[in-house]
Amino acid sequence: MTLLPRASNFGTEIDSLFNALLGLSVVVILAVFITMIVFTVRFRRGRDVDRSGESHRQLGIELTWTLVPLALFVGIFIWSIRLWVDLRTPPRDAEVVYVIGKQWMWEFEHPGGQREINTLHLATGQPIRLVMTSQDVIHDVSIPAFRVKQDVLPGRYTDEWFTPTRPGTYDLFCAEYCGTDHSRMGGTVVVQSPQDHAAWLAGHGTQTLAMQGRTLFTRYGCAGCHDLGAAVHAPALNGLFGSTVPLADGRQVRADDRYLHDSITLPASAVAAGYAPIMPSYQNRISEADIHYTGKGDISTAQRHSILYRITRWLGLI
Repeated sequence: MTLLPRASNFGTEIDSLFNALLGLSVVVILAVFITMIVFTVRFRRGRDVDRSGESHRQLGIELTWTLVPLALFVGIFIWSIRLWVDLRTPPRDAEVVYVIGKQWMWEFEHPGGQREINTLHLATGQPIRLVMTSQDVIHDVSIPAFRVKQDVLPGRYTDEWFTPTRPGTYDLFCAEYCGTDHSRMGGTVVVQSPQDHAAWLAGHGTQTLAMQGRTLFTRYGCAGCHDLGAAVHAPALNGLFGSTVPLADGRQVRADDRYLHDSITLPASAVAAGYAPIMPSYQNRISEADIHYTGKGDISTAQRHSILYRITRWLGLI
C-alpha cells in the first residue's frame, strides 16, 4: 500500500525500486539478527558445545554468501542506473516549463507565455520538462506524488521531467533549506485533462515567447545595432545560435547559451572577429530572470526561459 498517489509515469518504477531495497534490507537484517540470536543461545556460558575453534571450511556455503549478495548488488545497480537514465532523458516531445526559484516563491512560465506563481497547471499524458534556475540561493523542486525532486541552483540551469498520469491537485515543496521562510516556499501542481488544460491555456494567454523576444529586443536597444539594416556595424544574429564564432583573439567558440549570456553581460570577454569592442555591458540593466542561461542542451531540444531564448525564437533560429 502506498501512502501517496502515483501521479506520474515514474510512480510505479520508483516505488518498486524503493520497496525492493526495503525488502532486501529487511531480509538482510533478519538474517543477521536471527544468526546472532542463534549463536548467542547456542554458545551461551555453561552450554556443552565444541569451543575448540577448529576451522571447518565448506566451499558451497562460502560461494553462496559471496555470489548471492554480489548478484543482488549488481541487479539493484542495473535496475537503478536504468531508472536514473530514464529520469535524465526527457522525450523530444516534452513540453518545457520554465521555473525560477526565489526567496520565497516559485515562478512558472509556459511556452505560450502564461505565467503562474506557486501554482503549476499541467495536462495528463503530456511529458513535461522543468527547466529551472534560482535567482538567489539553492532551492529544490520536489513533487512527492510524481516521485521527482531536483536542486535548483543560482547561475545555472537544472532540469527534471515527468508525465502526469492522474488528474488532481498535488503538493510542491522546496526540499532544500533556503532561508527564514523556507517552510512557506511551497505550491501546488494542478493536473487537468488535455481539454481542460487547453481551455486554461487559452484563457490565460498573453504574449508568446517570440513576441516577448521582439519586445525585449527593442526595449533594450538591441535592434539599433543587430537588427537587419541597422546603421551600426555589429554581428548579425540570424543563424548565430549553434554556429561557430571566430573571435578577435583567434579563438573559436560555439554560440551557445554561455556565449550569448557573456556577450550581453561581459561583451569585452569574447569580441567577434572583425568587429570593434564597442558594445556596452548590460549586466546591471537586464534582470537575471530574463538573462539566465541554460549552459547545456542542443538546438533541437533547447527551450530557454531567458531573453536569449525569446530573441532566438523571434528570429526563427530554433
